[in-house]
Amino acid sequence: MGLSLIASTAVFAADPLASWNEGPAKQAIVEFVKATTKEGGTQFVAPADRIATFDQDGTLWVEHPAYGQLFYCLSRVPAAVEEKPELAQVEPFKTVLSGDHAAMAKLTLDDYLKIAMVTLSGMPTDEFKQEVHAWLAKAKDPRWKRPFTELTYQPMKEVMQYLRDNGYRTYIVTGGGQDFVRAYSEEVYGVPPEQVVGSAGTTEYGYDKSGKPQLIKQPKILLNDNDAGKPENIYLLVGRQPYAAFGNSTGDRQMLEYAKSGKGARLAMLILHDDAEREYAYGPAQGLPDTKVGTFTDALYNQATSEGWTVISMKKDWKKIFAFE
Repeated sequence: MGLSLIASTAVFAADPLASWNEGPAKQAIVEFVKATTKEGGTQFVAPADRIATFDQDGTLWVEHPAYGQLFYCLSRVPAAVEEKPELAQVEPFKTVLSGDHAAMAKLTLDDYLKIAMVTLSGMPTDEFKQEVHAWLAKAKDPRWKRPFTELTYQPMKEVMQYLRDNGYRTYIVTGGGQDFVRAYSEEVYGVPPEQVVGSAGTTEYGYDKSGKPQLIKQPKILLNDNDAGKPENIYLLVGRQPYAAFGNSTGDRQMLEYAKSGKGARLAMLILHDDAEREYAYGPAQGLPDTKVGTFTDALYNQATSEGWTVISMKKDWKKIFAFE
């Protein structure tokens, strides 16, 4: 009986946010969960309304030196050119095939969108999912030489699980490709594909050679899940306003505004990448480097301060960043 009591006490005493340092950020999460799940409390939220949304790139996993999906798209260029040889002499595909990293560094956002439209379309949805799985199984991040799926932030995965353990449904709301993230979201984050909202292209219904129905990915944008697109698509695909929202850049601003604008207890949190030693440091808020990827401006920082959002310092608030540390 004594051993059972000790074991039971240890379970209840276990810290669900073990990778977080004690401080205002961790306290804000815990107090929010307690307030919204205490039956009879003035800020109690019914289980059906317990929705939390998370950006992915820079919020749940590493987004530097470039977005994970961009590495995938670049890896797909040779195959795309093989299918359409005329692309070999067309920019930006010509530059990518050259392997000239200096030239590739000068490619614009429009160039990358062209690459994405070609490399993320033209195949059945099931085949695309298989290709993403195959790529993730062998691709390595250039800095840590580890699979991209190992470069998820342990503290944020703990937050997601802590919220789920308290009746919240966790959604990934990403500016990245919806189909791309859905391919691994359940395995990596415990988020089923139907709870992933992202940028998406159209599909076309048809039949394969055997007559089996299939959906073919098309090079036409259906949903742009950046900036105001995030709350718009949450409304469209989730149908409930989130009580908690987590992001790390200007592209998440409207999602946090939307979550915070509702009645009752609300939680809006932004991750500030300020740890160059353990991960990366970029802003340009707080005098950090302006890298143009995952931009966190001074204006966003000031808005967070004035509107009661919590800014998470990766350097100060996280004991560890990755599970492998």
